Amino acid sequence: MSVHIGAKPGEIAERVLLPGDPMRAKWIAETFLEDAVCYTQVRGMLGFTGTWRGQRVSVQGSGMGMPSASIYTHELINEYGVRSVIRIGSCGALALDLNLGDVVAAIGSATDSNMNRARFDGLIDYAPVADFGLLRTAVDTAAAQGVPMRVGPILAADAFYTDRPDLYDALALYGVLAVEMESAAIYTVAARYGAKALTILTVSDHIKRGEAMESAQREQGFSNMVKIGLDTIIADA
Repeated sequence: MSVHIGAKPGEIAERVLLPGDPMRAKWIAETFLEDAVCYTQVRGMLGFTGTWRGQRVSVQGSGMGMPSASIYTHELINEYGVRSVIRIGSCGALALDLNLGDVVAAIGSATDSNMNRARFDGLIDYAPVADFGLLRTAVDTAAAQGVPMRVGPILAADAFYTDRPDLYDALALYGVLAVEMESAAIYTVAARYGAKALTILTVSDHIKRGEAMESAQREQGFSNMVKIGLDTIIADA
């Protein structure tokens, strides 16, 4: 039983979807999983285990930001034997050819966080990347579902609000597709402890154009992302 999750041994599946918002975890469990059971409410960070297409899957809220995401990823892997995690969440687009509701898979995650610099004594800029097997499966899964999915690098930012929007302009010039706040930590912790990780996102806002999804758009767009995540993670051997 870990400090921040508190589940009993065996209550969490080896394959976990990892949304930041605990209420999104609840929505996923109630909407998509069969026989879902809540295994934790510690600190209000909900987690559920059920089945998808007959395969056991868990969905666990991870909180907002890299410190919180790294805690839940660490405990899932080291305390509960989780072998694969897929972050599913929203992002703000930087690329001008992305639109609201588009689905993005993050092949790599640039970051302005000092967490990895501290890991390597400031000597190395570690490059957090997705597990290739999960990414390849996600690409095939999206194609089979008829959902266009863009693959490329994203930014995991420490701050939601920034005083330097010009840096987003520079990142876009280097092919960075979108901004969110957790992927770099999840990729790093998974790599450190021999697990697989992937991030799949829905564009909920366009930073460059000042656009934002309406509630009805969010539901459909997030459903596409969740179905891709679920089919991808149960295909993982």
